[in-house]
Amino acid sequence: MFTSFHAMIPSDAELASQALTEEGNYRFPSFSASDAVTLGLSLRKRFRASSRHSKGKGLVISIQTIAGHTLFACTVGDLGHPAGVGDVSLDSWTSVDSMVGVVRQTGHSSYYVEKSMSAMGKSAKQLGIQGDYIIHGGAFPIWLDNAHCCPIAVVACYSGSTQEDHHLVVTTVRDYLHKINKSEGARMSASSALGTEMHAPLPSVPIRESTVSSYQRVEVRQFTSE
Repeated sequence: MFTSFHAMIPSDAELASQALTEEGNYRFPSFSASDAVTLGLSLRKRFRASSRHSKGKGLVISIQTIAGHTLFACTVGDLGHPAGVGDVSLDSWTSVDSMVGVVRQTGHSSYYVEKSMSAMGKSAKQLGIQGDYIIHGGAFPIWLDNAHCCPIAVVACYSGSTQEDHHLVVTTVRDYLHKINKSEGARMSASSALGTEMHAPLPSVPIRESTVSSYQRVEVRQFTSE
């Protein structure tokens, strides 16, 4: 019984492989500052509707360009309560910035890096990651379909749970991309329908004898009769 239970739990290598697949599947046709705001608000809304938030858990969200410019930043929760317990802390922002740094160095999600390190039994330094970074799931690279050199941006969130933070970001990115693709599909269908309508054959109009031609024939007959 215990053997079958352990067999159901994916290994770190399998989790790393899954995270790598997600990076390849969830790529954007384009990414603007407006996309960053919409994506960030979607993350906030999803977390606020979760059981973790209802139990008093807080979250920090950061979306940055790969060059380090902030596109969106948000705290879900309070820094402190009268009882001295806070949903989030200043360390939360330190952690999320560190996670973004991991993505910036490696081009991969921080969850993939974390699980790869665990699967191979190696440290961040042994994998070539320079600097004192916190390796924690929750930071995900924003890749463009037509740009394969490096990610264009990083979306990250931190609540203290590496797997749940990664899952929150990935599912939000996935659903946002599905929404974009659906809107694009509807736009293309409407454009195609309009094009078909514009190229439709004109209805045939019965040709009637013009009065000018009739008049001319009358004149000709009259001239001939004379």
